[in-house]
Amino acid sequence: MKPKTSRTTMLNHYPAWKYVVLITTLIIMLFSALPSWFGENAAVLISHKGTTPSAVVIQKALSNKDIEIKRIDQAGNKTTVVLDNVAQQNAAKNILEKSSNPDDTVALAMVPAAPGWLLDMGFKPIKLGLDLRGGVQFLLDVDMDQVFHAHANQAADSVRDEARELRIRGVRVQVTADDSLRIVTPSGKADGDIRQYIREQYPQWDVKGSGDNALVMHLKDSEKQTLTNLTVQQNLQTMRSRIEELGITEAAVQRQGEHRIRIELPGVQDPASAKNVIGATASLAFYEVVSEAKPGSIALPDSNGQSVYVNRKPVLSGEHIVDARGSMGEMGMPEVNISLDATGGKTMSDFSANAIGEPMATAYSEYSRNAEGKTEQTTSIISVATIQSQLGNRFRITGVGSLADAQDLALLLRAGSLTAPVTIVEERTIGPSLGAENIQNGFAALALGMGLTLLFMAVWYRKLGLVANLALVINMVMLLGLIALLPGAVLTLPGIAGLVLTIGMAVDTNVLIFERIKEKMREGRSLAQSIDLGFSSAFGTILDSNITTLISAATLYAIGNGPIQGFALTLGLGLLTSMFTGIFASRAVINLCWGKDTRRGVRI
Repeated sequence: MKPKTSRTTMLNHYPAWKYVVLITTLIIMLFSALPSWFGENAAVLISHKGTTPSAVVIQKALSNKDIEIKRIDQAGNKTTVVLDNVAQQNAAKNILEKSSNPDDTVALAMVPAAPGWLLDMGFKPIKLGLDLRGGVQFLLDVDMDQVFHAHANQAADSVRDEARELRIRGVRVQVTADDSLRIVTPSGKADGDIRQYIREQYPQWDVKGSGDNALVMHLKDSEKQTLTNLTVQQNLQTMRSRIEELGITEAAVQRQGEHRIRIELPGVQDPASAKNVIGATASLAFYEVVSEAKPGSIALPDSNGQSVYVNRKPVLSGEHIVDARGSMGEMGMPEVNISLDATGGKTMSDFSANAIGEPMATAYSEYSRNAEGKTEQTTSIISVATIQSQLGNRFRITGVGSLADAQDLALLLRAGSLTAPVTIVEERTIGPSLGAENIQNGFAALALGMGLTLLFMAVWYRKLGLVANLALVINMVMLLGLIALLPGAVLTLPGIAGLVLTIGMAVDTNVLIFERIKEKMREGRSLAQSIDLGFSSAFGTILDSNITTLISAATLYAIGNGPIQGFALTLGLGLLTSMFTGIFASRAVINLCWGKDTRRGVRI
């Protein structure tokens, strides 16, 4: 019979793999945080479509205008001009736009100032928000009334067409002021036929009788909400495309509220060009020209103020345009060369094949707000040309004004036409000096808060306080590294406030643990037992308190925007890093230093 053997569990001991995980995590987070220490340099990026000019030519063009350059990097068809002074960034961009090929894209950017070996490892500095870097912010309002009105007109045209298909005479369809439809039919049978058609083809509309042989159609509230969501989402995508065409990097385009869009352009100090393109709602449409006014036609003015009669329904709208380039034509006149998608190309080909020798008009539309604050659409004919042969997915239009006008129109068409008109209701500009001042003040507050906290912990908890201070420093390194590592994470001024708050919450974790350790030692337990019981008994409390705060941070991030999201982001990430360092990192240090000390009454 084998004697019984007693198994003893070693207290306060981590296996080797936990130390490996801890050290590896700290090294990765340290490397991730380092580029932010070096900061960023103002730069101008050039994407070349043709031949790439030499760095000497670019440097000479800027030096002649007293622009100070740190270096010029060229790789493939891209050139990065790193400047010595951020205040000269816009001036450098304007000079390079004039000296570069018209098809080249010149963009403002901020490039990391960290050593190349660190950047080659894939680490980047923390992205700074508008309030820290400076730039311009627009708040846009999407006019949904125009969308609802367009849907009402489309439904009205369909009802009229159906009445003609059914050979019902005397049907009158009117679009009312609230974008409803009032349909008057000549008989009860016609009323029933039209009602049946609406129910089958337009289930998103409510249909009700109104008097003798009259129907009223209302767009359902659920459909209005769906249209609003789709329209705002499509406009968001269009805005992002337009900003990409402008060459502005690190822009933020987000929905705000039910039908508003917030655009932040960090680093942009001259908002005029961005405003002209972002707020523009220009689009093109191609119409069949008719000889005179007749049912189904409308009159649009040309550049001379003369009326041109065209079919109400366009042959093709701007949504099928995939590319547009402004240039000088063979006759020395500005023109826009247009490329269509497959659907648009087929539509244009089918139409032009049956309309050779007939005129086709190109209409230009834009929206603006009148003195009463209502959105108005202005449409004019910019070109009437005779179709000489069957058109495909590539053709050109003329009569677009100057070459600059042609290039601006081409930019808008490349970026896409908005599905609903937008107007700029708010514009804010933050200068780079104010952004730098925000950074300086924010991190001064962070340094002061951290310094006082380190001093308090060292005095009050002595040796354990030194462990807490080490954990706090590690926590800040990990938090900054995590913000830099996560895609889409942006540090804002309220985010710095979240960092300051994180200091207190990170120390709070160690305070709970240290107080439990003191309690266990007063009960007469050994130091090793007190450490083990202190960490285990405090874990539940730490977890509960941090989870509830984490829920609040997640809620703020989900329903907030801009500064609120910046605060919620750093607060939430700070909670995660503080639990990791307060429980895992500080325990590892204590285990190595005092974890195996079994003496009683040791003052730490």
